[in-house]
Amino acid sequence: MSWRQLWQQFRRNRAAEWSLYLIIGFILAAALAYPLSPYDPFALGNDTLTPPRVGHWMGTDDLGRDTLSRVIHGSRVPLLVGFLATAASMALGILIGALSGYFGGRTDVILMRVTEYVLVVPRFFLALLVIAMLGTGIGKIILVIGILGWPEVARVVRAQFLTFREREFVIAARAIGASHRKVIFREILPNAIPPAVVVASILVARAILLEAGLSFLGLGDPNLISWGSLLSEAQERLGVSVWLALFPGLAISLLVLCINLFGDGINDVLNPKLRKK
Repeated sequence: MSWRQLWQQFRRNRAAEWSLYLIIGFILAAALAYPLSPYDPFALGNDTLTPPRVGHWMGTDDLGRDTLSRVIHGSRVPLLVGFLATAASMALGILIGALSGYFGGRTDVILMRVTEYVLVVPRFFLALLVIAMLGTGIGKIILVIGILGWPEVARVVRAQFLTFREREFVIAARAIGASHRKVIFREILPNAIPPAVVVASILVARAILLEAGLSFLGLGDPNLISWGSLLSEAQERLGVSVWLALFPGLAISLLVLCINLFGDGINDVLNPKLRKK
């Protein structure tokens, strides 16, 4: 199918289409955070704990900082962690899954046992432990979340390799003397990528939630604003200033929901069994 046909197929899922537009909006807001923010997110003000009104559309916190500006700037960390951690998970998962599915035998057994061990470990508590030991920092958070997310990708890619490695075009490539590297990366991998892309949408949403949880517990980057840290700051004054928790919480929920709906739309397009005529 051409890109135009794929786009037309994707647009049949209206929820996925609008989710894509909202995701693009989140990304633009994060990229243009400084010009879009009405105030400096770190600037202190005299109007403390002001409820939402004209001039401060999401109210202010106990230090007089504008909540809208802080929510806009807080979108940068979740998106950065979500996409970069998922990219790391995809790279590692595709490599392990490809090697396991292509070579089989002892290689498959060893790699799949490692995959299963990582898969059953509670991700949040392991991330909590590693970050607590290594220290906070956005680079460490991305690395930890990226390492914890690869097993699902590896299992999906392995299944695709097991399906394609005995196909005629792969056998023909081997017959003309193609190396293992060429067979893996040129013949089989392009056919194995689409199901992994669907898994990637799930990993992005999971990474955003995991980062929010770590930031909520004070293990995020202290030099950056994130929605999780905003929720953590809001919990002490939740009874008198519910807006401090309401807007960051809605932002997290909306972004994760949009990513999941977008993933459903991608699955409808890439899965032949779900394509609409």
